[in-house]
Amino acid sequence: MEKIAFVTGANKGIGFEVARQLGGQGWKVLVGARDAEKGHAAVEELKAQGMEASFVQIDLTDGSSIEQAASTIRNEYRGLSLLINNAGMPGAFSASFSATAEQDLRNAFEVNFFGTFRLNQQLLPLIRENQGTIVNVSTDMASLNFMQNSPFVLNCFDYNASKTASSAMTLAMSIELRDSEAQVFAVTPGFTKTDLNGNAEGGQSKEDGAKVIVGYATDGLRHNGELLDANGVYAW
Repeated sequence: MEKIAFVTGANKGIGFEVARQLGGQGWKVLVGARDAEKGHAAVEELKAQGMEASFVQIDLTDGSSIEQAASTIRNEYRGLSLLINNAGMPGAFSASFSATAEQDLRNAFEVNFFGTFRLNQQLLPLIRENQGTIVNVSTDMASLNFMQNSPFVLNCFDYNASKTASSAMTLAMSIELRDSEAQVFAVTPGFTKTDLNGNAEGGQSKEDGAKVIVGYATDGLRHNGELLDANGVYAW
């Protein structure tokens, strides 16, 4: 049976590397991206490496775009069994609560929470039918436990809050799937150099970050409702 995965934000960064690693394991990868030119270029690069890939245009700030992408997948890629919600945006990476602008908070929530929420609602029935997996890509800073107890906190309220809300979504979805063969969980790859953080020094490579996500997505184990990092279960 053909293995089909849909990865959002897959034209560059961790998302592209996730797609490449899945393709290397024999998955047909649907490359989700807002920019059609960049999305098609990513698909061609994967195909040049001998992988099976197709482009699905999706803009997570646009409800009609999300509905169209989901309709395309339901009609043309009915065997979808893996959805990796990788696409995200940082808001403005605010320096503190007081420095957070409301519009930046709304921008972060629009992609990281509302757009992902819409896509999950659209594709959850298909994933459930195919006994598949949904991975919501997270961050260490989505963890309230981490934010309260770690000395290495980036108090980016716009970005962090949107990802914490995504954690609540992951839990709500996992409760709905408790009696199903399908599952949903969150993975934080750890601090990784990406365009989202300006390729900040000290981060791991995109390859290593993607490896954490792909590892859990394909290990065949039951992780429903968990938040995972490279070392295992990570406190919410």
